[in-house]
Amino acid sequence: MSKRIKVKPGKTQSAMGFAVGIVFCLIGVFVVIPSAGLFGVFWTLMAGIITVTNGINTFSHKGVASHEIVIDDDTGRSPASIGKENSEAECSGTAEGGSAIRKEELRGNIELRLGTAEDLYKAGTITREEYEKKREEILKEL
Repeated sequence: MSKRIKVKPGKTQSAMGFAVGIVFCLIGVFVVIPSAGLFGVFWTLMAGIITVTNGINTFSHKGVASHEIVIDDDTGRSPASIGKENSEAECSGTAEGGSAIRKEELRGNIELRLGTAEDLYKAGTITREEYEKKREEILKEL
């Protein structure tokens, strides 16, 4: 199951886009339409759409999402078990869905997990012994 998160630009970014959009609309009406004809109409229409979108994001609470993030939910599986599955899949050449896993992805996953363990140790969340044990576990997956 995946979770979809819609991301909206910040108020400051939208306010700047709104102000610049107004300038581009004015340029379109007074300069581009008279000199470029149909292209000027297209220019002004696009500038108007950008201005309205940024205006909605600036002055309303709802806003218009600029993009969407999809997060795959791997409920019940720890990062360690996912890393081990990826390591086993690397040996066989395929992953859960049958797609090939590149060595860089596996290396990146292990580097990320090693970095996380080191950060936890430096923050004092885990002891030196716990850090060393986890480090050994992660390195065994190589």
